[in-house]
Amino acid sequence: METCITPFPNDGAGDQLKPFPERLYAVPPRIASGSVPGISVDAYLKDNTMWKKHVKAYKRINSILDTGRYRNIMDMNAGLGGFVAAIYSSKSWVMNVMPTIAKKNTLGVIYERGLVGIYHDWCEGFSTYPRTYDLIHANGVFSLYKNKCNLEDILIEMDRILHPEGAVIIRDEVDVLVKVKKIVAGMRWDTRMVDHEDGPLVPEKILVAVKQYWTVDGGSCSTTVSVLCYRCFALICLAFY
Repeated sequence: METCITPFPNDGAGDQLKPFPERLYAVPPRIASGSVPGISVDAYLKDNTMWKKHVKAYKRINSILDTGRYRNIMDMNAGLGGFVAAIYSSKSWVMNVMPTIAKKNTLGVIYERGLVGIYHDWCEGFSTYPRTYDLIHANGVFSLYKNKCNLEDILIEMDRILHPEGAVIIRDEVDVLVKVKKIVAGMRWDTRMVDHEDGPLVPEKILVAVKQYWTVDGGSCSTTVSVLCYRCFALICLAFY
């Protein structure tokens, strides 16, 4: 099945791929050959260095990133896969999403790094089969979709695919994050906005949020009640469809 489903490119680049996890950090063949417009080997290496720096800052903000608590992770705007490479752990599984409106199509680079990826338009719903997520990373997603669809629609979709008590890391311009922070307050996310790792004068900021596990009365519900609530919700959904 490997021969049919994931064939190597005809240009012989497949012979250059190293075994995993070495290939995660090596220069992908299509970048080495210059077949990705606008992305040189030097730019690729700088991207990796930048994301190591970003993830180091994330770990200072959220100390449990290194504990294996977040098993299913999503990067909503994966780029070259630098975030995943910097946060890689054998305890986690990562879905890398390439927005269909991204300026550069780098999904092939993600595949050559030995990662899983998919195209998606974040103005639409995301198929979560077979899993939902413990951690969602959104780098520049809201600026990218600023004039395409409502921020609320993207945030509600993020809330849907995120586990209760799951975390979100949003990196974007400060004016965008201020709007996002107001919206998620009504979604009962606990939020904290922090400065860029290079200091408060950088307009790019980081918004960290945790989705709370809550019920209508504000208290915690038992397993039995939770199951009943879920079944009632499922029946309501079926009635509408």
